[in-house]
Amino acid sequence: MGAVGCGDDDGNDDQNNNRPDGSVDAAIDSGNTLLDANLDATSADAAVPLTPQQNVSSKAADLAVTINLLLGEHLIIAAKTTGAALRGEPAKPEYDAYAALLNQNGLDLGELVGQAFGDAAKTTFNGIWSAHNGFFVEYTVGVATNDEAKKTQAVNDLTTKYVPQFSGLVSTATGLPVTAITPLVTEHVTGTKAIVDAQGAKNYTAEYAATRAAFAHMAMLGNPLAQGVAKQKPADFPGDAASKAALFRVALNQALQEHLYLASFATGAAINGRTDEFTAAGAALNTNGTDIGKALNPLYGAAAETQFNSIWSAHNGFFVEYTQAAAAGNAEGKTAAVGKLTGMYVPQFSALLEVATGTPAAQWSPEVGMHVTHTAEVVDAQVALKASNTPANATTVVSKDRIAGQHMQKLGDALSKGIVGKLPGSF
Repeated sequence: MGAVGCGDDDGNDDQNNNRPDGSVDAAIDSGNTLLDANLDATSADAAVPLTPQQNVSSKAADLAVTINLLLGEHLIIAAKTTGAALRGEPAKPEYDAYAALLNQNGLDLGELVGQAFGDAAKTTFNGIWSAHNGFFVEYTVGVATNDEAKKTQAVNDLTTKYVPQFSGLVSTATGLPVTAITPLVTEHVTGTKAIVDAQGAKNYTAEYAATRAAFAHMAMLGNPLAQGVAKQKPADFPGDAASKAALFRVALNQALQEHLYLASFATGAAINGRTDEFTAAGAALNTNGTDIGKALNPLYGAAAETQFNSIWSAHNGFFVEYTQAAAAGNAEGKTAAVGKLTGMYVPQFSALLEVATGTPAAQWSPEVGMHVTHTAEVVDAQVALKASNTPANATTVVSKDRIAGQHMQKLGDALSKGIVGKLPGSF
């Protein structure tokens, strides 16, 4: 698995995490989750080795999760933006909406930088990050128009401007040598370029392989960044962001974030009749699920892996049924699919989480059920956009997509803390 997150369980709307409304503060200073045991470290603990339970809930782990989720979201939203751009004029409302979210994601990252290092660092980051988004747009235009000169210029701008500028900024923030950071930043460029190239060639198998690889790579950048910042500012971010427990929390959050976004890639392709893309996205979605199952095997054994895979695969299938019914305007089919999700998946998965963590299934059911609700809302919005291709409907799709993606953090944080709490010896 690969990534990040922190959540709350205070009854607030799921849009509160990692939002530009001050929610980055909440993401760093995480509140209670389903499984919070009040084990967050304090600055007084900085010189004392922490238990796995403390490390998984520490502010250093919160930082790592937040950075990685924002970087993962950046990569996925960039891929959705470039994909819409390459579909041409009919997809312009969707392109505009995802491009706006890509910009907002960058501003959210900038807020995080500003909180840690001040307004000057925030301004520097925003300038570098916004420029690199623009260079990728230029590269995408070059792919769409078969303009080799434009593509070459965009790659040159990314490698000679963005890479050294961002690597220098990260080096300053973390204390890590710029020579260690530069290859990681460069790989982000090459990974994103591979996505755009595959999209332009309509090679969907290659597109989703590249998307998964580039998404996983974001943790290769996010984890050293978080660990370096936490070491530079131990009073603000006590705990060990490099601990096995913290890295497990990051990875589980990333896998769940990827699940949601691969699902919305797949449903969007299905609704719009892009059959080959749907097949490739669905295959990537299934592999993401088996990756999560494999991660459970060392902790709980082969039987747990098999049980998870069965439940998870079935719930993916139920969402396919919901999508097909929604696209056809089949209200009865939608109701039947929701019945399977709420009557089978939610109780089965909640019961599995009870065994994994010791927390009663009844406490898991609301958040598991909310995953169903949010995903259905994404599908409904995608169907509405297909019926009426307006900027307003495109904005709704993008908003629902982000809400659903960010909600996965509630499950990821709670589950990782619960697993570490039950099996501290494994961490």
